Amino acid sequence: MTYCVGMLVETGLVMIADTRTNAGVDNISTYRKLHMLGESKGRIVIGATAGNLSVTQSALTLLEEGLPSHDDSGALRRLSDMTSMFRAAQLVGEAIHSARSDLEGTLQGTEINTGVSILLGGRIGDEPLKLYLIYSQGNFIECQPDAPFLQIGETKYGKPILDRALEYESPLGEAVKVGLISFDSTMRSNLAVGRPLDLVVVPVERDKPVITRRIDWDDRYFNDLSVRWGLLLNDARETIPDPPFLAPD
Repeated sequence: MTYCVGMLVETGLVMIADTRTNAGVDNISTYRKLHMLGESKGRIVIGATAGNLSVTQSALTLLEEGLPSHDDSGALRRLSDMTSMFRAAQLVGEAIHSARSDLEGTLQGTEINTGVSILLGGRIGDEPLKLYLIYSQGNFIECQPDAPFLQIGETKYGKPILDRALEYESPLGEAVKVGLISFDSTMRSNLAVGRPLDLVVVPVERDKPVITRRIDWDDRYFNDLSVRWGLLLNDARETIPDPPFLAPD
């Protein structure tokens, strides 16, 4: 199982992904799901993946090697050639579709799910920061200010805090904090999502550095955040009156 979230606020882009691929009493493994797909002057492209690991690995390899051109020139199309994040999302969608088609042929007659999804964020050239959710079929949607986040994987446990606390006007530090609380809530309810977490923060100001961080089991900030959030939830619960219809006459 996987949980990935992308948040696009007025002050920047935040992307977080867990690394757990299998979970059980005696079967826990990890795999990086947050990938720097392109980073150079005037270009940063980040992808977070969820779903069938074989399909996502194949799609990422196709993007690295290049997809064939639509004409007969024999040229290959790579993310480094894309002129906008929209065109990059189109190319990633093609890579997913191609990787799924190749794998489904070998898995015909089995019950293996080949579904995948990718969050694609970043900017190319002079355009503003963008965030897309790309589906298994290759189609995609763009993140908008009225709902400044997108999720893939095990989304239900972490969504309530994002719905309540994240706004497009949220400062970048607040967005990171809310995103990490979203992960803490998810990990509390689902063993299949777990640390280490990978985090990338891209400030809207182009002269500010991109921040990357791996949040492991001994991360002091995340551990403190988890404890404080649990205590504050209990404090808030205690301030709410009991249901009056349960009181004796």
